[in-house]
Amino acid sequence: MIDLYYWTTPNGHKITMFLEETGLDYKIHPIDIGTGAQFDEEFLKIAPNNRIPAIVDKAPADGGAPISVFESGAILHYLAEKTEQFLPADLRARTQVMEWLFWQMAGLGPMAGQNHHFNVYAPEPIEYAIDRYTRETARLYAVLNKRLAGRDYIVDDYSIADMACYPWIVSHEGQKQDLADFPHLKAWFERIQARPATQRAYKIVEQFDQSSSVRDERARAILFGQDASTIK
Repeated sequence: MIDLYYWTTPNGHKITMFLEETGLDYKIHPIDIGTGAQFDEEFLKIAPNNRIPAIVDKAPADGGAPISVFESGAILHYLAEKTEQFLPADLRARTQVMEWLFWQMAGLGPMAGQNHHFNVYAPEPIEYAIDRYTRETARLYAVLNKRLAGRDYIVDDYSIADMACYPWIVSHEGQKQDLADFPHLKAWFERIQARPATQRAYKIVEQFDQSSSVRDERARAILFGQDASTIK
């Protein structure tokens, strides 16, 4: 059994995509980030960065005590090693998957996230920030588009690299990106979107009231007003 601490964000979707693909038994513990649930003491014991997702594996491969893992990339890697799925055994292919997983964690996710913030959530438009992050997101889309030329997936077969990147492309319209400008990326996106496991993972969203995430000034302060003083 995997306990998944989750909310309906791109990073949360990465993990439900993996779990639905593999059929691992899991239970969702919703962490409504608009209410401050990510600061609950029990959650912070497994996620010291007060961010979702996080997991607790109650049946780790070594047969020992439960293992907790935070950070979505680390979770994908952990689960891929646990199941021996979606991470190639071949050294060269495995290295490439890890390269693209880190590329998403260090580039696509943070830049698209800032893009979305300044385009959607900023209290007033800041043209420099909007232009900066819209252009950088487009550059990253172009990098992935180039990689996918002549390929069905980022590295040979479907892998955790694809699962990491896909959720960040779902909000392309909010990021002011037109997938028609990136034809290889568009074909890849539609290929993953059509997978039954992807559809099941995104249907999970319907169980939760997403309006609570940024529904009022209190939620906005919780999500966007954190600083060093919030770390206790």
